[in-house]
Amino acid sequence: CLSALTEHFHMQSESLIKPLMQTISHQHYRVRVDVIQATGAVIQFGNGKSVDDVLSHLAQRLFDEIPKVRHAVTTVIGEWLLHLRDRYSYFHKLIPLLLGSFTDEIPENTKLAWTYWEKIGLQWEKENEEDLKDKMDFSVSPSHYPKGVTRPGLGCRELVSRNLSKILPGLCHDITDWVESTRIKASQLLYTLLLHAEDYITQHMELLLRTLYQACLDEESDVVKNCVKAAELIGTFVSPKVSLRLITSAFGKTPKPSCIMVLTAVIRGSPKEVLQPHLTDLGNTLSQAGVCQRSEEVFYMEQLLCCVQALIEVCQEDCKEISLQLMKVLVTIMAIPSSQDLKEKVEETMSSLAEVQQLDSFLYLYKQHIIELMEWVSVSCECWTCYSPEILQLDAIATHSGPVIGEALNNFILILKTCLQPNKDPQMRLKLFTVLSQLLQKPSETVNSQGLFPSYLETVIKDILAPNLQWHAGRTAAAIRTTAVSCLWALLHCEMLSPKEILKVKDGLMPQIIAAMDEDSKITRLLACRIVSGFLKACGRQFDEDKFIKTYTEVLKRLDDASCDVRLAAAHTLTNWFKCLKDSDVKSAMESHIEFLYQELLIHLDDPDENIQNAVLEVLKEGSTLYPEVLVREIEGVVHKHQTPVYCNQLLHHIQSAKESA
Repeated sequence: CLSALTEHFHMQSESLIKPLMQTISHQHYRVRVDVIQATGAVIQFGNGKSVDDVLSHLAQRLFDEIPKVRHAVTTVIGEWLLHLRDRYSYFHKLIPLLLGSFTDEIPENTKLAWTYWEKIGLQWEKENEEDLKDKMDFSVSPSHYPKGVTRPGLGCRELVSRNLSKILPGLCHDITDWVESTRIKASQLLYTLLLHAEDYITQHMELLLRTLYQACLDEESDVVKNCVKAAELIGTFVSPKVSLRLITSAFGKTPKPSCIMVLTAVIRGSPKEVLQPHLTDLGNTLSQAGVCQRSEEVFYMEQLLCCVQALIEVCQEDCKEISLQLMKVLVTIMAIPSSQDLKEKVEETMSSLAEVQQLDSFLYLYKQHIIELMEWVSVSCECWTCYSPEILQLDAIATHSGPVIGEALNNFILILKTCLQPNKDPQMRLKLFTVLSQLLQKPSETVNSQGLFPSYLETVIKDILAPNLQWHAGRTAAAIRTTAVSCLWALLHCEMLSPKEILKVKDGLMPQIIAAMDEDSKITRLLACRIVSGFLKACGRQFDEDKFIKTYTEVLKRLDDASCDVRLAAAHTLTNWFKCLKDSDVKSAMESHIEFLYQELLIHLDDPDENIQNAVLEVLKEGSTLYPEVLVREIEGVVHKHQTPVYCNQLLHHIQSAKESA
C-alpha cells in the first residue's frame, strides 16, 4: 500500500515515526513485531532521513527476549541495506546492527542475517565493480586463516573495511559499557568486524589494543572469551612487526594481566613462519624482570604461563632458540607461592618445551641450562634481602632440578657462602638454610648426585654452618641456628661427613653444638644431642680430658629435659661417651667424674617414662665396665630409695655376670 503511494507518502512519513517509537517496546511481542515492520516500510518508502531517529530503538530490540522480534529487526535492516535510497550514507550505522544478528542464539535468525549480508555484499560488488576490478582479478586468499571459518565475500569485506573507522570508536565504547548484555554483544560484533576487515585492522591497532586491554579484565567471561578471539585475528591478519611492537611497548609501563592475555591470543593466531623472526625479542621481553617478576598475583602468573604455552604450541621446535628465556619465565612462575595446581601446569609446560626439543624430560632442560640459570639468579646475590624474588627462584631451581643441581655446585655453594654470612639479612638466611636443609635430606638425589659434594664440605661447614651456629638474640637467629644444626645433622646422618672430615672440624664445631643443646627449640636440642653422639662415635677416642668433661656435663643436663625425645637422645649420647672413654688414655684421670656420673644416672632410673628408664639402664650397663666396684657401691647406697628397684637389681646382676665372664 505504502509502495503505491510513495510520492504522496514521502511528505507525511516523518509524522509517523514518533508514535511508532512510542509503541516499539509494547508489552505484547506481536505488537512490537508489527511496529518494527511498519517502521521499516515507513522509512523505506518515506523520508529516509528518519533512520537516525529509529536506530537506537531498533538496536534495543536486538536484545529482545522474543526471537520473532529480533527476526523482524534483522529483516528490516537487511531490506534497508539492500533497497534504501540513501543506504550509502547509513552503511556505518546499519552494518553493525545486521552483523550483530550473526551471533543470535536462534539459528534461523543467524541464517537470515547471513543471507541478507551475502546479498548486500554481492550487490555492492556489482555497484562498485570498477573500483574493485583489480581486487577481483588479482586477489589472493590468505595462506593462514582461522580454522573452520568461511571467508566472507569481497563485497562484504570491503563494506566493513571502508566503514570500520566510523564503526570502531562507538563499538569500543560499548565494550566497556556498564550493561553486561551490551558488552557481550559488542565483543561478539568486534570479532565479526575484524574477521571482515582482515589487514585493514592495522591502521586501527592502537584503539583496538587499548580496548582489548580493558575488556580482557571484564568480570563477564563471555566478554573476555570474545575479546581473546578478536585478538587472535590480530595475529592472523596483522604483521607481527606492528602488533608485537605495540603490545610489547605496553610492557615498558606497568604490564597488566590483560596485556599478557592479548599477546598470548596474538601468538596463537599467528602463523609459525611469520612469528619465527620475532622469537628472540619475544623471549627477551617475557624474561625481563619487569615482566616476569612484576607481580606475585596468581592470575598474572597464570596468564604468563599461557603465553609460554602458546609460544611452544605455535613455534614448536623453533622454541629451541629461546629455551633459556622460557625456562627463566617458568622458573619464576614456579617460584611464587601458589597452588599446587599451578606448579603442576608449569611442570607440564616444561615437559612440552623439552618435547619440542626432542629431550626426554624437563630434567634435561635443567641440564642444558643449569649454569646459565644459576648465573642469572646470582647476579645480584650480594644485595639480596628476604624480599628478593631471586631467593624463591633459586629455591625452585635447586629443589626442582633434582640431580642436575649437583652439576652446578660451584655456583650454588658460592651463592650460599655469599648470602649466609652473619651480617646478612636474617630472614633471607633462614630461607636459604631451609633450601639447603631440604636438599641434604636426600643428597644422593640432589647436591651429591655427581659425587662432588664432599669436595665442598670444608667450605660448607667452616664458611656457612659454623658462623651461623654462633648465638645471637632473637627468634629469627634461633631459627637460623636450628636450620644450621639440621643441615649438620643431615650431613652426619647420610654419612657424607667421614670420620676424617669430622676430625678436621670437631674442634671448631663442638663448643657451638654443645651450646645448642641448651636452645629453647626442642628440635635444636634433640639434633645437637644426636650430632654430639655422632662426633663421639667417629672420633671420641681422640678427645682429651677437658672435652670429655665438657661433653658429659652438658649432655647430662639434657636428662632433665622436658622432652622425652631429647632425654632419650641424651641417654644414647652418654652410652657412646662411655664407649669412647673405655679405650681412652684419660680413663684413669676421669674416675671421680665417672663416679659422679654413676650417681646422677641412678637418679634418672626413676624417670617417669619407661623408655628413658630402659635407656639409662643401658647407659649404666655400658659404663659399668669402667669401674664396676664403684658402681656397685653407689647402687647399694641408693637401691632402697628407688621407686623401681628392679632396675638396680638388673644392673647388679649384669655387673656380677660380667665379672664372672671375665
